[in-house]
Amino acid sequence: MKKSLLLLALVLMGSQLNAQTINGKVRKSAAEEIRANAFLCGSNHLDYDNYPATEKLTPAPKGYEPYLMNHYGRHGSRWLLGDGEYSRSIRVLAKAKEQGKLTAVGEQTLDKLQRFYPCTIKRLGDLTTVGERQHHGIGRRMAQNFPEIFKKKDVRVDAKSTVVIRCILSMTAECEELAAANPSIHIHNDVSEAFQYYLNAGWPRVLNQANRKGNRIVQEYRQQYTHPERLMGVLFNDPQWVQDSVDAPGFMRQFFDIANNMQSHDTDIELLSLFTTEEQYDLWRIKNVDWYLSYGHAPQTDGIMPFSQLQLLKDFIQVADTAQQTQAVLRFGHEVCVMPLACLLELGNASARVDDLDHLDAYWRNYDIFPMGCNVQLIFYRPQKGKSGDILVKALLNEREQQLPVPAVSGPYVKWADLRAYYQQKIRHFEDTYLSEPQP
Repeated sequence: MKKSLLLLALVLMGSQLNAQTINGKVRKSAAEEIRANAFLCGSNHLDYDNYPATEKLTPAPKGYEPYLMNHYGRHGSRWLLGDGEYSRSIRVLAKAKEQGKLTAVGEQTLDKLQRFYPCTIKRLGDLTTVGERQHHGIGRRMAQNFPEIFKKKDVRVDAKSTVVIRCILSMTAECEELAAANPSIHIHNDVSEAFQYYLNAGWPRVLNQANRKGNRIVQEYRQQYTHPERLMGVLFNDPQWVQDSVDAPGFMRQFFDIANNMQSHDTDIELLSLFTTEEQYDLWRIKNVDWYLSYGHAPQTDGIMPFSQLQLLKDFIQVADTAQQTQAVLRFGHEVCVMPLACLLELGNASARVDDLDHLDAYWRNYDIFPMGCNVQLIFYRPQKGKSGDILVKALLNEREQQLPVPAVSGPYVKWADLRAYYQQKIRHFEDTYLSEPQP
């Protein structure tokens, strides 16, 4: 317990828990935001382009220019990962149809799923055209937002990906846009198991132990927030048959994932409206609690889960320490890396510590962090030629400027030396407290 309290004190140093704000203005509640944009209830299935950044970026301080992009991005929209994620719902509905237990809406829903299902064969987990389009847009905006880096003659871009095909193709889409914006650019793409230790690291035992505490809590919230009765009445015409034949809560949650992931495709099949706004919000709350406990600085899981990205943070620091010329280092992987990385870096409200999970979404909302295509961009600035000054850095999460956990010099800009020291202190404390031997 003392270890956890010490780490949490460090994690929260320089930051305070505040209700969700944008530019100093209190946000609408999560329920209101989901009511206005139902796609948000998709959590990690959210299409990046269904929640676009709209605020203009703050210009560099006078006399400064960007010279380094330090980046990690998730692959774009994809098919669901396992056949059962589609077929289980189809089997339940097909069985009900055989026994005459479907309503007209239930039959229409089964027809939609059966029409879509063949598209999934041998495509499970693959990048979709929507996902490819997301990364073309991100790459195009990178070049537009930071021409001093990406349009510089002969600039070098080092792009690495995990060995997963959807990540490789996402990297390719962004690099195509960068090459189109600057014919003289030198892009080096690389994919190897050799990079997995920081691009998609496994968990040390201490994190697995903490995560088990969170799993028990999530089970309680699944029971509390899953209310399938109305939906069962919409799809099935025999309540007793449902009671005897269907795991209604499990069916509802699985079908909700299918409905949400339809935004990953260019299709006219729509299923999300089968859920009321209240159901969308409640089912999203389960996912919000789950992701927070598994990857956030949650006190319920000892505040240590973001340290799954310890090696990734070390790589960010190493790149920043050694960069001499204008360049970009791009890394491509998964939401299970972007989510804890954003929390570990303490970007905006990502590092929030919330004791009362019933009110978690007043402070922490997963859709802010990890839609399909989500990304962290640390942009480094140096004095222009003939000028002197400290190296500065600002952070973008999904192309939105974020507050960092050290005092700002101007707007979102902080001194890299201050931020580096802060992160190094976090790393040392975690390794000294939780790991028997420092990690490489």
